[in-house]
Amino acid sequence: MADKEKKKKKKAKEEAPAAEAAPAAEAPAPEPARQSSRGSRKAKRTGSNVFSMFSQKQVAEFKEAFQLMDQDKDGIISKNDLRATFDQLGRLAPDKELDEMVNEAPGPINFTQLLTLFAGRMSGGSDDDDVVIAAFKSFDDEGKIDSEKLRHALMTWGDKFSSDEVDDAYDNFEIDDKGFINTAKLIQLLTASPEEEEGGE
Repeated sequence: MADKEKKKKKKAKEEAPAAEAAPAAEAPAPEPARQSSRGSRKAKRTGSNVFSMFSQKQVAEFKEAFQLMDQDKDGIISKNDLRATFDQLGRLAPDKELDEMVNEAPGPINFTQLLTLFAGRMSGGSDDDDVVIAAFKSFDDEGKIDSEKLRHALMTWGDKFSSDEVDDAYDNFEIDDKGFINTAKLIQLLTASPEEEEGGE
């Protein structure tokens, strides 16, 4: 008799969690209209999805940039894709530099991998000053940057600057009468610590 009661209690315990789980599984069904907002909040909290680190606008801009760089349209950015991209920008990139770029990723650079690389950099995966220096050196031509090419890039790619924003930034740069910015001075201006800036004035 006691064995039967134990079996009944055990069976009731096994059925109870199943009964509790069933309503929980049914609960999300009435929310399809709010799914996008709740789903995005959940994704941001978990942080496991690289897409959750960026706004939809940023992801769209990265996708646009990825498509521009993926010259052969195979879904992977290769060394040849990078070379062709630099060629379009009017800059010859040495093989060593291209190899270093491609080897930053642990595998083939598809769109998700590219976002992961950006996310790593944004979360402190590399020195911010190094990123600034590398960005402006990509425009460097014998120690100078063509201010019009830089203006075009700032207003065309990434978080696009307005013409007024570029003008405001250019007010702080030394631009010679031929329209060139001294690369070393620009990098120094942008990477100087607050103490260095105060000491220089």
